[in-house]
Amino acid sequence: MEKFFSNTNLITIFLKWKWHLLIIAVIAGLAAVIISSSLVITPKYKSFAILYPVNLSAYSDESETEQMLQWFGSKEIMDDIIETFDLSTHYKISPDYKYYHTVMKALYEKNVRIKKTPYEAIQIEVYDSDPIIACRMVDSIISFTNSLILKNHSEKYREGLIVMENLLSLKQHELDSVAAVLNILSTEYDIIDYPNQSREIARGYLRTVDGNNASNINTQEVLKWKKYIEEKGNVWTRYNNRYFDLIAEYGNYKIQYENALINTEKHITYTTVVTKPVPADKKSYPIRWLIVVNIILATLIFSIVIIAFIEINRKSQKILLASESGS
Repeated sequence: MEKFFSNTNLITIFLKWKWHLLIIAVIAGLAAVIISSSLVITPKYKSFAILYPVNLSAYSDESETEQMLQWFGSKEIMDDIIETFDLSTHYKISPDYKYYHTVMKALYEKNVRIKKTPYEAIQIEVYDSDPIIACRMVDSIISFTNSLILKNHSEKYREGLIVMENLLSLKQHELDSVAAVLNILSTEYDIIDYPNQSREIARGYLRTVDGNNASNINTQEVLKWKKYIEEKGNVWTRYNNRYFDLIAEYGNYKIQYENALINTEKHITYTTVVTKPVPADKKSYPIRWLIVVNIILATLIFSIVIIAFIEINRKSQKILLASESGS
C-alpha cells in the first residue's frame, strides 16, 4: 500500500485519470460556488470596537482588563442583548423550544467574540447578517456593561452610605446627650468654664483678689460656687472633653458620608473607546474563495483515494487471473 502511494504511482494515477479528476474538480468547484453563495450560507458582516477599561479597582491579582472581560461576558449582558435585539426572532429560535437557552447561548457566543489584545485593550467583535444590527450590538454591549458596573458600584456605595448615615445619627444622638448634660451643669450649677471659674473661686475663697474688690467679695456666693465646682467639676470636665471629641468624630464621619454620597450619585463610564464600531460595507463571512479551494482539494484527495483502491483492486485481479492461467 505504501509503495502504491509513492510519488511515481501518484503521478501515474494523475496522468491516467487526469480527465476524470479535472471533471471532478470542475463539478466540485461549481458545487462549492453554489454552497458558498448567499442562497445556502447567509453572509455575515463584522463590526468591532477596541477599548480600554477605566475607573475600575482590580480584585485580587486580577487586572482591570481581566475584570472588564468578566463584566462583558456576564449573563446579564447576554440577556440584555438578546432581549433588546429580539435575537430569538432574529436567529429563528422559538422560546418554547426545549433547548432554547442552550442554543441561544451557543449562537450568541458564536456571533459575539470578546478578547484581550496584546496591548491590554479589549476588542469586541459582533457578526450578523445585518451590518447595522452588528454595529448597534457592539455599541449596546459597551453601554449595557457601563450601566451594569455603575449599578453594582452604586449599590456598594449605597451600603456604605447607609452605614455612615447610621453612624452620623448615632454620633448626633450622643452629641445631643452630652450637650444636654453640659446645659444642665451651666443652668443649674452655673458651671460654664470650669478651669477659669475654679481659678476665680479659689481667689475669692482665699481673698487674693487685687484692689478694692477684696472687701466686696460675696462669700456666700463663693461658697456656693465652690460647692458646685467640687461636686460637678469633674463631671463637667469629662463631658466637655467628650463633647469636643464627638465633634471631631462627627466631622470625620461627615466627610466619609459626603464622599459616599458623591460616589453613590455620580454617573461615570468605565470604558475609553479607542476604535468606535461602524457598519461594515463588506461581508466578513463566508470567504468564498477559501471554501471553494477547500472543497476542491478535499474532493480531489477523496477521489484519489477511491481511484487508488480501484487501481489496487484491478491489479489484484490481474495478478489472480495471471496465476490461474499459469496453473
